[in-house]
Amino acid sequence: MFVVIFGRMSCPFCVRAKHLAEHLEGSGKIEGYRYVDMPSEGVTKEDIAKTAGKPIHTVPQIFVDQQHIGGFTEFDQFVRDKQLLAS
Repeated sequence: MFVVIFGRMSCPFCVRAKHLAEHLEGSGKIEGYRYVDMPSEGVTKEDIAKTAGKPIHTVPQIFVDQQHIGGFTEFDQFVRDKQLLAS
């Protein structure tokens, strides 16, 4: 699994999503991740909406293997559903 997180470093949920992805990568549960800092890379919510196929109002927006998962809450639930944090 490869995770892409679109967010802003000023957003606490974006930072939490990044830390969760770092943990998953470090424990070998995902192949890797990429954090896209939207302001520094010139990415807009409209750009993400085109990829997600629906309007985007909040960040972070997270994709797993190019499938739109949603924000941090949905990503956290996805991880729990897949039991990726099981010890």
